[in-house]
Amino acid sequence: MRCHKFFLPVLLVLISLPALAFQHDSEAKAEVPALSDFHDVIYVIWHEAWPAKDHAKLRSLLPDIEKGAAAVISAPLPGILHHKKSAWDDGLQALKSTVEEYRTAVKAENNEALMAAAEKLHSNYERLVRVIRPPLRELEDFHASLYMLYHHHLPAYDLAKIKSSSAELKQKMTGLEAAKLPDRLSAKKQDFDKARQELATAVAALEPAVQSGDKAKVTQAVEDVHSRYEATQDLLAR
Repeated sequence: MRCHKFFLPVLLVLISLPALAFQHDSEAKAEVPALSDFHDVIYVIWHEAWPAKDHAKLRSLLPDIEKGAAAVISAPLPGILHHKKSAWDDGLQALKSTVEEYRTAVKAENNEALMAAAEKLHSNYERLVRVIRPPLRELEDFHASLYMLYHHHLPAYDLAKIKSSSAELKQKMTGLEAAKLPDRLSAKKQDFDKARQELATAVAALEPAVQSGDKAKVTQAVEDVHSRYEATQDLLAR
């Protein structure tokens, strides 16, 4: 009986570990699966029904639109995108309004309003995609590792995981240093190069701090990397 009482809590902990790992992995990915799924019906609208002015097809898509939009609206925004919540919520509100316009046009059999609502729906979808799409893939890849370090490993002061994250950031910094800004951000190149160099300096200082094992030094080094990352991210987001 004592063995059973001892092993049951241990078993429950072991069972919960994969779920916790999955939760953390999902939290660190800048994606909303429901929005990706919604693209299926948006594609049919924008590339098939709308250009062909196929009003019957557009009307028939209403149930799929309602289902997909509801899934997007109820989908949680991953923790790594918490700083985008205001823009995301604004986009969701616009999506709700447009779905209602689409529904009204279908019920009224108003083809002109239906075409306008379909175009607007596509625009709203693209707006939500832009909210979660990173301005630079290499910077978002860097952020995925920094997020786990800053919000999970450092607060728990799990030194083994902090060391692992430090190594990941060093590797990802190499990719970020080689990254080129897209043409639409070319005007920010000089400021970005300066911010990126300051971030690289902070990342380089993280490794010796972690190796020292001094909690105060580790904490300060992580804070420095985080603040330099935020400065770089904010520069591109402006």
